[in-house]
Formats: sequence, structure tokens, C-alpha cells
Amino acid sequence: MSACQDSDIVSISNLFKLALGCVCLAISQLSAAGGGGQDAEAQKAAKREQYKKANPPRTSVGLIPLIDLGTGMYKGQEGGLYAGGSNVPPPEHLAAGVKIASTIVPLDAKGSPSPNGKIVLMSIGFSNPSIEFPAFQRRVAQESGINPHLVTVNGCVGSKAAHMIADINNDFWTINDQRLKAAGVTREQVEAVWLKEVNPGGNPWETEQKRLHDDYIAILHNLHGRFPNLKTTYVTSRSYGGYTELGGSPEPAAYETGFFVKAVVNDQIIGKPDLNYDPAKGAVVSPWIEWGPYIWTDGIKGRKDGFVYLREDVREDGLHPSDKGSAKISAMMLNFFKTDPATHGWFMK
Repeated sequence: MSACQDSDIVSISNLFKLALGCVCLAISQLSAAGGGGQDAEAQKAAKREQYKKANPPRTSVGLIPLIDLGTGMYKGQEGGLYAGGSNVPPPEHLAAGVKIASTIVPLDAKGSPSPNGKIVLMSIGFSNPSIEFPAFQRRVAQESGINPHLVTVNGCVGSKAAHMIADINNDFWTINDQRLKAAGVTREQVEAVWLKEVNPGGNPWETEQKRLHDDYIAILHNLHGRFPNLKTTYVTSRSYGGYTELGGSPEPAAYETGFFVKAVVNDQIIGKPDLNYDPAKGAVVSPWIEWGPYIWTDGIKGRKDGFVYLREDVREDGLHPSDKGSAKISAMMLNFFKTDPATHGWFMK
């Protein structure tokens, strides 16, 4: 064999060794990545167990739903969805909302009335409503008598807390635009919104009483600014949070969001300028708002209307609604939009 041939054999051998080394390195890296993933899962499971140990899931917390509390008090705040312990809007406010809702008509892509246009109802919120609203959409699709011009768009985005979407520069709003485009509609066709938001973490009453209130106002300002034909917004507070194994909105923070949302609605009713919807009273900075369905109940203890929220109504994490939980909440939503005086006229045929 010639020297040249010997050299070729050595080169080929070296190349083979190099290739084999690369393969081994790749396998090693994949193995390490897999191990890292397993470590991350183990850490997540350990964190969850630690949280559960410090905050055992509870099937009931002994608190009274706002709609049952009436004129009773909680931390110095009166019950009911509206002032005076009432669960119905004051007549003047409701009449204004019904009048505004009567102007909701099908619009074309540029926002002009059109017999072939669309009425867009959009959801705004975080992960839980991002699961609940699609369940509602499925019910709407199967329900007879719905306005054929109605288009529902799920604008909720997981992990987007109230303080995030209060920021108009947050990418939540870019995603929101993408959802509208995917549905074949425009900002100009959005005329009604269902809004459900929280700031997770079980924040103290004193902190969240102001923060969530102010975040809601900022969100309403954002909605008014982005959707030029938005007329009405229906707000909902948190569902029961006693089962959570991950934190999120545990009790009593989940329950307390109802009082903070109530404060926002009441501010508009008493005429605070930063929530004005009436051009006759100054600059319009917000849509008209009222309570949508109130979905908090004391777990298995329930409330006077019989609504209970069971462990099976949330997923394994105890935080996000399961199919059963979403079915319950979406049923309440459908009933609200079909029957409320400020929704019936445009939601149904």
C-alpha cells in the first residue's frame, strides 16, 4: 500500500472518530436537556406540594356571596352587586344602558351601519375567562334565536393580569388585534365586551382594593380608545378560588375581587368623570358598564340560588376551570346575555 493510501485511511479514520464524537455530544446534550426538563417538572411539583402544605385546598371558606350578602357587611363594605345591597342596577343607570344598547346594530368593517354587517361581542381577560368564553361560544353556536349578525371573539390571553392589560403598550393588545383578524372582523365592529380580570397572588385587601379598581378603570379607558364603536361592557369578578394548588387567586382574594369590581361600577353610577359614558356630561372616556353574571359561590356550600362549585369543576391544578366548571359558568353567561335588558335586544333576533 502506498504512503498516499495510508494517509487516506488515517484521514477517513479521523473523520469517523470526529463524526462519532459529534453524535455522542449531541446525544449527551439531548440527554442533559431531557434531564433539565425532568428537573423543572420535579421543581414544579415540589413547589406545588409546598404551596398545598401551606395553603390546603378548601371546599368552602364560609364567606357569603355578594348576591346573598345584601345589606350585610364584609370588612366595612356592603354586599349586593349595587349600592344599597341590591343586585339590580338603579333604574336610571339601567335605562341609560338600555338606550345605549338599542344603538347596537350590524356594522361593516369600517364601522358604518350595514344590513350585512357584524355585531362583535369580545371577551377581555386572563386564563380563566379564556377557557370559559370558548365554552360560551359553543353554547351560542348551538342556541336557537341568536342574532345572526352576532360574532363572538375570545380576546382573553392566559397569564395577562389586570395590571398588564391596563398598560396600552402591553402585547395583549397586539394579540387582541390578531384574534379579531382571525375572526374576520375589525376593531370598528366591536360594540360589546365581557370583561373579567384579576391580579393574581392573593394580594392583601388594602393593596388590591385600590389597585384592581384602578386597573379596571385603565382597562375601560383602553377599550374606549381602541374600539371606537364600543357601547357597553359587562363585568364579572372571580370564581371560587379555594381549590387552587398553584396560588393564582386563592381565597379570600378571589371573593374580594367582587367588592373591587362593584366599586368600579358604582363609580360610574354616581357620575365620576373618569368613567363618564354620557357626552352630555363631558368627555366620554368609558363604555357604559354593568355587572355581567356574578359567578362566585362558596364552593360546595353554594349560594341561595343553588349554584355550587365543586373540585371537579376545576382542573388538576385546582385553579383553572375544567369542562364541567366551564359548562356551569357558560350556562350562566348565556342566560345573562339572553335575558338582561341591556343585552337582549342585540344578542337575540
